[in-house]
Amino acid sequence: MPKLPFETIKREILVKKQAETSDKYGTDPNKRPVEELINYGIINLDKPAGPTSHQCSDYVQEILKIKKAGHSGTLDPNVTGLLPTALGRATRIVQTLLKAGKEYVGIMHLHKPVPGGKLKATLKQFQGTIKQLPPVISAVKRKVREKNIYYIDMLEMDGQDILLRIGCEAGTYARKLMHDIGKALGVGAHMSELRRTKVAAFNENSNMVTLQDLADAYHFWKNENNDRFIRYCIQPIENAVKHLPKIWILDTAVDALAHGIDLAVPGISRLESGIKEDDAVAVFTLKDELACLGKAKMSSEEIIKKQKGIAVETKKVFMLPDVYPKP
Repeated sequence: MPKLPFETIKREILVKKQAETSDKYGTDPNKRPVEELINYGIINLDKPAGPTSHQCSDYVQEILKIKKAGHSGTLDPNVTGLLPTALGRATRIVQTLLKAGKEYVGIMHLHKPVPGGKLKATLKQFQGTIKQLPPVISAVKRKVREKNIYYIDMLEMDGQDILLRIGCEAGTYARKLMHDIGKALGVGAHMSELRRTKVAAFNENSNMVTLQDLADAYHFWKNENNDRFIRYCIQPIENAVKHLPKIWILDTAVDALAHGIDLAVPGISRLESGIKEDDAVAVFTLKDELACLGKAKMSSEEIIKKQKGIAVETKKVFMLPDVYPKP
């Protein structure tokens, strides 16, 4: 199976300082109360054809009786598939997903027949960096932009209908891509169906649920005191940053980050290899709670070697103050 860029990176966990975490502070993300998940979790929603992405977020709010929900990456009303939807105070996490790679499976209808060999050769021309002019109706300024197509595979060919799997950079318009392929073939083409199958680490096998699944799960929890299904539907926010390199910090460093302080080297317990300066990183407690998102100011090698200095510039804080003790 083809992979998005982050899936091809193999990382090892490097120990900076051996440490234990106290049971007195924080919570294992998988053991959070349902009430907290509903206001601080994320749903891998299977968007149906028909409603807009915004309407789907509204439906989620109505089902769960919450005031805020936000989706990652708008899908056209007739497009189905992955629409990660964050809840309550977790909504700021969607910005991280908006920039992540995505995968689509769709049908491109050719306006005239084309030999299979010519089609495959043309598809290869669209792998790599391409120039794309967004469609007339789009959410961005209409100017030519460079986008990366990580892979584009022909899964099936039935006459003039071509089933494609496309892995691409965020902001790529699959409809326009198929139009441009048809133009390059000299026969014209349009998108007849499209489904999003992957957003960062979310895919069709990672607890993907429908709006009806969510409504049923909420009913079982509220009316039958059964939380099994709602825990399946709502995932910890931490699952939304699996595509980012990670750093784990000491209990004594957590509260400072919760107040927006940058992460210094002495507060680090362990980290993943392969971090480069200016990389976006996710900072976790030793209980695997997301503390913050930040920008690396040192590489993994530098963090291991150095005894002082700022390792991560804090950008978005998720850990609440006073959950962990002040140092």
